Amino acid sequence: MGAHFILVGLLCLCGLSVSQECVREHLENVDFPGTDLTSVYSPDAEHCQLLCTQHPSCLFFTFVRPDWTVDNRHFYCYLKSTPSGEPNRQTSLLGVTSGYSLKACNPDSRPCLSKVYQNVDFFGADYRSLFTADYEECQRACTHDPSCQFFTFVNEVFTPEKIRYKCHLKFSWTVPRSHRVEAKVGVVSGFSHILQTPTQFDTACQAKLFPSTDIPGSDLEMLLAGSPEHCLSLCSAHPRCTYFSYFASDNSKRFHCYLKSNPNEMVTRAQEGVTSGLPARFCQPDNSWMKVAHDGMDFRSDDIRYVLLDDPETCQQTCTEDPNCQFYTYVKDTFFNSKYWRRCYLKRVITMPAPPKVSNLANVVSGFSLEGCTHTLT
Repeated sequence: MGAHFILVGLLCLCGLSVSQECVREHLENVDFPGTDLTSVYSPDAEHCQLLCTQHPSCLFFTFVRPDWTVDNRHFYCYLKSTPSGEPNRQTSLLGVTSGYSLKACNPDSRPCLSKVYQNVDFFGADYRSLFTADYEECQRACTHDPSCQFFTFVNEVFTPEKIRYKCHLKFSWTVPRSHRVEAKVGVVSGFSHILQTPTQFDTACQAKLFPSTDIPGSDLEMLLAGSPEHCLSLCSAHPRCTYFSYFASDNSKRFHCYLKSNPNEMVTRAQEGVTSGLPARFCQPDNSWMKVAHDGMDFRSDDIRYVLLDDPETCQQTCTEDPNCQFYTYVKDTFFNSKYWRRCYLKRVITMPAPPKVSNLANVVSGFSLEGCTHTLT
């Protein structure tokens, strides 16, 4: 149940998450009914709490556990918020666990997700599979593959027999991307200058862009991006992206970043206002795109809070210094509505590994990459 809020209302409730006390404890068999922002899948209450922490508006949550018996909504993680910052009600309910965002606890932006889940399937998001001796080796394969965020391993007694010992490597986004990008006079948008990037490599990448060129067809996914270089970083992060096309001027497709997947051929055609390119693999990407401020571009969602500042440069600096901020939008005094002048909107999206679906399945084991667990890497 995704929700869109008017700008002022969203900012009012987001600001409360900053002052909320740090509450780590979970409430077993307690429901916070209503006030849902959205629902996502999660394997347990701890992971659900981390999703709430990274969501820009979530202040508390309710997780539906596997022992829930009312219906089939197992592994549902309901992210919630209220203007007061507290649940409107608390009720007893068997099979659920509730708790609060950890935003006030100075959380790690790349938490260690070392737990594995027996008889649980992380369904979907596969990009590669291989056969491994056990789930530990499957997890090691995932951890050492820069694209892998989580996995599901099929054990030795699974039926059908032909996929026993199969290790499915899976992908989810770790690169920040705005859910709404619009052209708007009087605003400036950009990114934090210290965004965390994937595994570091010794070799620098040389970007390959094709100006005034489209590569039609073979669409894998459409995302919104602030520039061709941002689109390039998204393509480079996705293991199935073979090339991309970014539309900078077409009104119906402006800011659209089309990731393409076709390992067999690449057919280009000339088209003004479109930049295409190839991903960078196994090298350190050029992240200078993060330092470019886009005048006349609005990242119109994903707000944490706003502060009043004198110029876009100070807004960018404030975002960079805030560990929760990934990108920002600043409203100049040329904006048509003076009510919003000097507002610096700090923004973020969820970038921790999040399976698209979680379900019970006998004789499989699922878990996450241990990339954030440096002390346990083997």
